[in-house]
Amino acid sequence: MGLFSKLFGSKKKESNKYKIGMNKTRTGVLGNLKKLLSSKSIIDDELFDDLEEMFIMADIGVDTVVSFMDDIKDEVKIQGITDPSLLQQIIVDKMFEIYLKGEVVDANLNEVEGLNVYLFVGVNGVGKTTTIAKLANKLKKEGKKVLLAAGDTFRAGAIEQLCVWGERIKCDVVTKEAGSDPSSVIFDAIQKAKKEKYDVLICDTAGRLQNKVNLMKELEKIKRVISREVPNAPHETLLVIDATTGQNGMSQAKIFMETTDVSGIVLSKLDGTAKGGIVLAIRNELGIPIKFVCLGEKVDDIEVFDIEQYIYGLFADFFDEE
Repeated sequence: MGLFSKLFGSKKKESNKYKIGMNKTRTGVLGNLKKLLSSKSIIDDELFDDLEEMFIMADIGVDTVVSFMDDIKDEVKIQGITDPSLLQQIIVDKMFEIYLKGEVVDANLNEVEGLNVYLFVGVNGVGKTTTIAKLANKLKKEGKKVLLAAGDTFRAGAIEQLCVWGERIKCDVVTKEAGSDPSSVIFDAIQKAKKEKYDVLICDTAGRLQNKVNLMKELEKIKRVISREVPNAPHETLLVIDATTGQNGMSQAKIFMETTDVSGIVLSKLDGTAKGGIVLAIRNELGIPIKFVCLGEKVDDIEVFDIEQYIYGLFADFFDEE
């Protein structure tokens, strides 16, 4: 049956990164799923209520869960299912459908010939600077020449942190003193990237939400500078969300979507939460694809998002054969 058969019907190649990285969600909130389904002899409203509560606790989001449960109930009726254990197949397939929405979701970065400019946004504390370093390291390993721009001039600590990461991954960083105009840092970085023929420029930005008007103006100015200097850039505007913040992260995402054209999500600290269901809430409620997930603290712990491996990471312990 659909994705369930593909992932769990026969022995498949495991993605240890997802399986290990999503252990907290799999053994935490969703840890009682198999027990719940096996303890019931019939499919009734009580079972649906228990499932609904479990999925909400996993941070899939109330609106998404309500729609998700309606789809499950409809499928139960259509197939005439009475055995609760068979719900596991429907749950997996419907999660897959929630994410895809009948579309081909491309998690790869938009790439062009010449200089690619990727703009990073997100509130302070979500792991934005570390995530930038992880992506830069990944792109370098793929053979690309990468430059970083320390555009979060509001915090001196952000500039220093990016410079430390630059030294660690052997990546040049364009900086100015704290308090400088962020767009001037980005401008200088673009000139350097053009002159020295870099493949990728990754730009950090400030993450303060206290004054949304200022944030909007700052991001708009940065984007004007980028698009003026590099046609059709930025090629991606990536919003970093801390998976451990759950629905608060969703609120942050909505604010940034109001202030700039977010093209993709990078989900940090997915290994640190028992509420990894936020992936489905982001896609269903915001309609934005997740491009990357961070599944650990090491510089290599960043993966291109794969919905199949994500769902496998959620349910591997439950449905794999002993």
